[in-house]
Amino acid sequence: QVQLVESGGGLVQAGGPLRLSCAASGRTFSAYAMGWFRQAPGKEREIVVATDWSGISTYYADSVRGRFTNSRDNAQNTVYLQMNSLKPEDTARYYCAAAPVFSLAPGDYSYWGQGTQVTVSS
Repeated sequence: QVQLVESGGGLVQAGGPLRLSCAASGRTFSAYAMGWFRQAPGKEREIVVATDWSGISTYYADSVRGRFTNSRDNAQNTVYLQMNSLKPEDTARYYCAAAPVFSLAPGDYSYWGQGTQVTVSS
């Protein structure tokens, strides 16, 4: 089992930054690929970032590439999502998730956090 807890969400003005954190506990965190997903009301959950266990291979959705940066600290069992130049369309609930292998598909992720709300005002 892996337990994931997100934090760092909130209300921010367009153009501003936020940093999300995802703290993991339980089984060996460093063995898992990690992903950030988001879901806005009435929309499907979508991938934002996916990274392999080492953090070397990282995928960014087109909508966030160049603005969001993912990092992971395996020693601290934490993954971070630095979000810059936020836009109103980034408003969503953000989830971190863990998977046994690198994947972009939500169905491949075995463990999920409870999510943290990000609201970007225009």
